[in-house]
Amino acid sequence: MCEVRQVNRVQRYLRDSQLPLEKTLDTLDLKRLPQKVVRQVRTLAEGLFLDRRENILAFGNPGSGKTHLLCAIGQELIRAGRRVYFTPCSLLVQDLLRAKQDLKLARLIKQLRKYDAIILDDIGYVQHDRDEMEVLFTLLAERYERGSVMITSNLPFSQWERIFQDPMTTAAAIDRLVHHSIILELNISSYRVQEAKRKEVEPI
Repeated sequence: MCEVRQVNRVQRYLRDSQLPLEKTLDTLDLKRLPQKVVRQVRTLAEGLFLDRRENILAFGNPGSGKTHLLCAIGQELIRAGRRVYFTPCSLLVQDLLRAKQDLKLARLIKQLRKYDAIILDDIGYVQHDRDEMEVLFTLLAERYERGSVMITSNLPFSQWERIFQDPMTTAAAIDRLVHHSIILELNISSYRVQEAKRKEVEPI
């Protein structure tokens, strides 16, 4: 009976997480990743960083596998009983902005507290205007030392002013994220480009 409840809970958490369920550790090509990252992944999947309220910051070029990597870790965390929420950063920003306009921002942020980790995918993919930047910063500041965020970005910190539009806000956001963080650097070529090239040379 306990096993059935555990299985049901994992399935419920997986549905609630919005994670793309095809992005697992089994489908992740670990041979492509730097050895240091592979070692980090195995440790992170255990979830102890969540107890320390640490953040995970995955940097790399488009197509390097950042999203797949964090989603795979996220699924392992859920199977270990943790609650995880996945969202493209641009969509969450729009949700936060609508909540602010409806005077419900505090309520939404409180709802997000139930998750041990929030995966923000592609934080640098879109440039935010001031209102969007403010609600994103509000979320990051609220999570600081209260809950983990797991972020993918193709922009190094030196270019994050494009996200937050203001030097002081940029510095404050980076400071909060980095204070308790583990950085994963995926300095590898695009998986999608490699696949396309491989298919070009395959015999028909």
